[in-house]
Amino acid sequence: MSASIVPFRQFVLKIASRCDLACDHCYVFEAADQSWRSKPVVMSDETIGQVARRIAEHAHTHAIERLHVILHGGEPLLAGVSRIERIAAELRRQLDEVTDLDLRIHTNGVLLTDTFCRLFRRYGIKVGVSLDGDKAANDRHRKYLNGRSSHDKVVKAINLLQRSYREIYAGILCTIDVRNDPQAVYRALKELDPPRIDFLLPHATWDDPPLRTSGQETEYADWLRVVHDIWRADDRPFSIRMFDSLALMAAGRSSGTESLGLTPSDLVTIETDGSYEQADSLKIAFDGAPATGLDAAGHSLDEVAQHQGVQARQQGLHSLSATCRSCPIVASCGGGLFAHRYRTGNGFDNPSVFCSDLRVLIPHIQHSARPTHELTQATFERFAAATAGPADLSPLSTVQQSLTRMRVVKIGAAHSGNAEWKLLSRLDQEHRLAVDRVFDYPYVRNWARQAADDERHRPYLASVAMAVALFAGVAAEMAVPARDGFVHLPGVGRMRVGADGPVTVVTAGEKSLAMRGEDGRWLDTEAPEWEPVRSIAMPDTELVFDDVDPYRDCFGVTPRQRLRQDEFRSWRWTFELMDELLRAHPRQSSMLTAGVQVITPLSGARDTSHFSRQAFGAMGVSEPADPATLAATATRSCYGAQLGALFDMFDITIDDPGVESRLYEVYGRLATSGWQGACDPGELITAFGSLSAHSLPDLAKLLVETARDSLAAR
Repeated sequence: MSASIVPFRQFVLKIASRCDLACDHCYVFEAADQSWRSKPVVMSDETIGQVARRIAEHAHTHAIERLHVILHGGEPLLAGVSRIERIAAELRRQLDEVTDLDLRIHTNGVLLTDTFCRLFRRYGIKVGVSLDGDKAANDRHRKYLNGRSSHDKVVKAINLLQRSYREIYAGILCTIDVRNDPQAVYRALKELDPPRIDFLLPHATWDDPPLRTSGQETEYADWLRVVHDIWRADDRPFSIRMFDSLALMAAGRSSGTESLGLTPSDLVTIETDGSYEQADSLKIAFDGAPATGLDAAGHSLDEVAQHQGVQARQQGLHSLSATCRSCPIVASCGGGLFAHRYRTGNGFDNPSVFCSDLRVLIPHIQHSARPTHELTQATFERFAAATAGPADLSPLSTVQQSLTRMRVVKIGAAHSGNAEWKLLSRLDQEHRLAVDRVFDYPYVRNWARQAADDERHRPYLASVAMAVALFAGVAAEMAVPARDGFVHLPGVGRMRVGADGPVTVVTAGEKSLAMRGEDGRWLDTEAPEWEPVRSIAMPDTELVFDDVDPYRDCFGVTPRQRLRQDEFRSWRWTFELMDELLRAHPRQSSMLTAGVQVITPLSGARDTSHFSRQAFGAMGVSEPADPATLAATATRSCYGAQLGALFDMFDITIDDPGVESRLYEVYGRLATSGWQGACDPGELITAFGSLSAHSLPDLAKLLVETARDSLAAR
C-alpha cells in the first residue's frame, strides 16, 4: 500500500486555532478558507496522543531517520504552558525512540516569556518568530484587533531568545511588503542577530493578485535583490532561506523548501481536531482547498499520502503548466509555491502569480552564488611587489574556501548515507557560518586535501561535523573515531580517551561538549583528559596556538608534541614582544594579523618559520628566542604563504621543487627588504632575474618580472 507514496517528513501541528493579533495578511483568518471557525480552540490531549502515534507509525514504516514537527496556530502560545508541555512530552515519548525529531514552534512572540523559553529549552524546541522588519514595516500588518502595535513586544521576545536562550533561537520569518524599505527591514532584522531569516512572498493568487505599482511587474524581485546584495556585501552574517535554497539548487542539490524546485512535497498539516490537511497555504485558493476528509483518529498517514491533492504536489515537472515546463529556470523555480498558481476556472494549472518576479530573481541570486575567483591587475601587481594589504587577501581566502568545499563534497559523495555527512549537510543549510568557520581552519584544509584522494582519512569527517555542531550551538550526538588514544575536534582540542575506536561525542550548545571515555565515564571540557587549543592574544587579533591537531604535520619539519603550560607561556611572551617590534612595520604587521590565524610549534633550529601550501592561514614556528629574528622569519613565511595561495588560485605548478623553494625564499626577503639589516635591493633584483631565466609557468614568470621591475623602480 505504501510502496508508491512519498513519505511525510514535515508535520505542521495546529495546537491552537485562534490568535491574539489581527494581521490583515494572515492566510488562516483572512483568506478564502474559513474552516478555523469550526475547529476546537486547542488540540486536546487525546488528539495529540493519536497524532503522535500516527507520526511514529509513519516514521517506523518508512525508516525515516529525521523528521520535523512544527507547533503552529493560530498563535500556538495560546495553548498555554501546561498544555504545550504535555504536547512536547507526548511527542518526545513516542518519537524519540523511532526517529531524530526536530521539534519547533512558530509564534508571533507577543506572549513569549522566560517560562515558555525554559520549557522549550527543556524539550529541545527551537523557536521561530514572525516580524516584518522595523516598527513602521511591522505595524503595516501585524497589529492587535484594536490597531495597537505589536512591534515592541515582539522585539522584546526576540531579544530574550538571542540573549538568554540562544540555543533555541531558530530565526525570524518576515513577510514582504514592497512598500517597506528593504534596506531598513534588513537592518532592523540584522540588529536582532538571527541565525536565519525566512523572507516570504505574501500569499496571493491570480484571483487575488499581490500588491503592485501599476506597470511594475518585478517589484518583489527588485525588493529581494536589494536585500540579497546587502546581505552578500555584509558577508552573509546569517542564513537567508530563500537565497540559500537557490544557491543549493545552483550546486545541484535540493532546495529544502516546497516553494522552490521540483522536489516532491513531504509536508502535511494536522488541525486542532486531528484532521489532516494539505499545506495550509492552500487556504488562499478557495474554501475547503486544503481539506482531505481524513483524520488521525481513523486514518494512517500513508492513506493521506495517497490523497489526490497531496500527490498533485509531488509530481515534479509533470504537474506544472505548459508555460512552466518550457521555462529555462523551471528546475529552480518549480512553478513557485503551489497555492500561488491558483486561478478560478483552471485551478492550479498556471505559473505562479509571482512568475515575473521569479524569472528575474532566480538568475540574479544563482549567478551571485557561483564561486567567481577574480584578481584585478592592480592587486596582482601589489602581490608581486610584496606591497599587498589585508583587503587584498580576500580573493585568496575565497579560493581556499572553495577548494575545501569542493574536496569535502567529494568526500561526502562516498559517505552520503552516513550520519556525519547528513549532520554536516543539515548544518550547512541551517548554520552556514559555523561550517565556514570550521572549513576555514587551516588543518581542516589539509585534511580535506588528503581525504579527497585517500579514504583512510575520511572517518575524520565525523570530527569535522561535530566541531561544526559545537560552534553552531546545536545539540548533536555521534560516534567519532579516536586516533592514537585521542578524539580530536579541529580548532577546539582533543580528549584523551584511551584506546582507539568509536567514541560517543555529545554537543548541547556552544562550548558544551562531552565524550564517553574508555572506562565508560563521561568526560567534559573540565576533565584533566581535555587538551584544548590555546591562544595568544595580540592587540589586533588572537592567534590560535595548536599543538594537538592530527593534521598539523604539513610543514616539512616535525611538529612538537603538546607543550607544558610553562613552555607555552614562554612562547606567548616572545610573540608579544615580536608584535611590539612589528609595529615599526605597519604594513607587514597588518598582513600577519590578517593572514595568520594558527601557530604550531615545530622542532628544529630556533626562530625559523615555515608555511604550508596545504594549510593556508597556519604557520609553523621552531622555538622562538629572539623576537626580532622571529618577526623577520614570520613575515617572510606569511608572504610565502600568500604566494602559494596565489598559485593555488590559478592552479600553477612549478615542476622544479628547488626553483619553487628559491622563489618563496626570495619573495619572503622582498617582503622585508626595507628592514634594518635586510639584503641590498640589487641582490634581490639579481635573484629575481636569475629566477626569470628558469622555465616557469607564464603567470609565475610575470610575477617574478613584476617583482624585479618594482624593485628597480624604487
